[in-house]
Amino acid sequence: MTCRTVLTRLAAALALAGCAATVAPPPASTVQTPSAWRTATGPHGGTVEKEWWTTFGDPALTALVAKALEHNGDLRIARARVAQYRAQIDATAAAQKPNVFVDSAPTRTRQLAYNGVPYVTNVYQAEFQASYEIDVWGRLAAATDAAVATYQAERANADAVALSIAATVASGYLNLRGLDAQLELTEATLKLREESRDLAKKQFDVGYSSRLEWLQAQAEYQTTAEQVPQLKRSIFEQENALSILTGGNPGPVARGAELAQLDPPPVPADLPSELLRRRPDIARAELNLVAVDANLRATRDQLLPSFKLTAVGGIQNLKLHDFLNAPTALWRLTAAVTAPVYEGGRVQAQTDAVAAQRDQIIFAYESAVRTAFSETDNGIGAIFRLKEQAVQNDARRATAAETLRIAHNRYRNGYASYLEELDAQRTLYNADVGRLQLKTRILVASVDLYRAMGGGWTAP
Repeated sequence: MTCRTVLTRLAAALALAGCAATVAPPPASTVQTPSAWRTATGPHGGTVEKEWWTTFGDPALTALVAKALEHNGDLRIARARVAQYRAQIDATAAAQKPNVFVDSAPTRTRQLAYNGVPYVTNVYQAEFQASYEIDVWGRLAAATDAAVATYQAERANADAVALSIAATVASGYLNLRGLDAQLELTEATLKLREESRDLAKKQFDVGYSSRLEWLQAQAEYQTTAEQVPQLKRSIFEQENALSILTGGNPGPVARGAELAQLDPPPVPADLPSELLRRRPDIARAELNLVAVDANLRATRDQLLPSFKLTAVGGIQNLKLHDFLNAPTALWRLTAAVTAPVYEGGRVQAQTDAVAAQRDQIIFAYESAVRTAFSETDNGIGAIFRLKEQAVQNDARRATAAETLRIAHNRYRNGYASYLEELDAQRTLYNADVGRLQLKTRILVASVDLYRAMGGGWTAP
């Protein structure tokens, strides 16, 4: 091959540098950051606790979340995936480094000479080969950047799983304490219903009250008694669910503070929209976008020429003694320029596919941001409205307690039937149950808000 031929082919290869696949522009973003939340939260200056579950002040809850973050199966899988993608960075980056191979091939051959007489020859050979691709256009670097961004996205995903596990455990524990409080209330109410039933039975036996009042007291006792095993079953199932979340077998769960002693953490004042960047799912969406953008560059540049240097060296001899002491040295140095001339539109189609994938990730990112705005706004509004509802519940309970006091006095003095007092007891019991449920819902809503705010995790 003449020098003119080599220069002609090199010039043709370089001319292909302007023939990279075309990339469609990304869609315009439609996300608009709200200036404020729909529910007012007060003046500026709020912060988010990193380990927000500790602000409930319950050591049992803190220990339960810590155990889940260490032993939960889903979280361990997510962390193993992080290690997998970390190794893939090294595998991808290896393409930017020289490759060296060693090949040793001693050969013994029996063949025929020109006169038909067979003879045996030995060839002892060892060869070293090194190759290196010069990343002129940055295609290999873009592939490494994509691997790094994908690894960081998996780290963010592991943080998202950890946040979800911590919030699920906290919500489950608070619901468990709410069920415990309802069971305690129901068992105490059952004792009162038993006393009322026995009193109604005595009064019926002596003719002081009707059989209807006694049967009504009996029915009220049975209704309350029916709720006890139902609550115990719910507690049993909740304990098993928490045990599985913490990486253990189904079993009992240690308790800490009573429901009445638990207070929701204060809501950070005037939460800025930038706080949502703490959410690991948004960080993952951003990093996925970085990864697909780098992958798009690497895919597009497949049409550009590649430059490779190959060096081959070795030693060879026909005799083992000479091979070890005085072998013949052989070497070869090659510089190659490779560029596709016609590939049927494959690279352009692959580029279009990656560009479409990029658009999907952009849309997914926008959806994640809108979901974050919605969940945070819902969390703030839920706490605000539940507290308003609790105020009304307190007023209802006070009215029910006063109603029961009056009904009891009227019945004791003979001005009303026992059915009136039973109705007042039922109303007060429902108000007490409603109070416990509202307290639990406020606590769980606080957990949901901290989950929506990212719970203190930040993007890597």
